[in-house]
Amino acid sequence: MDSSDQGDNSFYRTIKTYVMRAGRMTSAQEKAYHDLSHIYCVPFQETAINLVDVFGNTNPIIVEIGFGMGAATVQMAKENPNNNYLGIEVHKPGVGRVLSEIRANDLKNLYVVEHDALDVLEKMIGENSVDGFHVFFPDPWPKKKHHKRRLMRRPNTDLLQKKLRDGGYLYMCTDWEEYAQEAMEELKATSGLKNKYDGFAPHQEWRPETKFERKGIDAGRTIRELFFVKN
Repeated sequence: MDSSDQGDNSFYRTIKTYVMRAGRMTSAQEKAYHDLSHIYCVPFQETAINLVDVFGNTNPIIVEIGFGMGAATVQMAKENPNNNYLGIEVHKPGVGRVLSEIRANDLKNLYVVEHDALDVLEKMIGENSVDGFHVFFPDPWPKKKHHKRRLMRRPNTDLLQKKLRDGGYLYMCTDWEEYAQEAMEELKATSGLKNKYDGFAPHQEWRPETKFERKGIDAGRTIRELFFVKN
């Protein structure tokens, strides 16, 4: 990333870290989206929200950026009822799928924001309010000319750090080795974050396997996990 890009956040934020993927919603996903989005989706707004009001309690807040079809997200919410999960996703079929699972499992600790994650973090999430960030298998943007679109780069990592509580964590997984190495360097260079381990993190047994993870394993790629804590 050119140093001038990093210093001009307004320019940098015009670069999207995601692409809207093609994909039709199933009838079930479309019905869930239509019937349930007004209940379980938190509308995007330009001002900070009160997360205690959203969840109705003061339990730890875990924010997942880009949950895809959301199977792992739903499983974690089911297995950890004392954590609150806020999933951010722009892929409408995935949103519809998660909404249907929230209703089917009567989950009280999972809500969704359907919007650009960096906009959500900048405008809706207060500083020092998040207990953990999950970034599981984000788009690696493998072409060099697209590296500037990667989520796990400064100043994005600086923004994530500001939103974490002291002692909160940022947990990233990827099957793209070069991205893992770059993310390690970017996170190590982010003021206020410290690697919990000497290098890449061991597999966290509490994290469910994702669809993208299985694709990476089947393709023979190594899964890299990064676990940083705000100090």
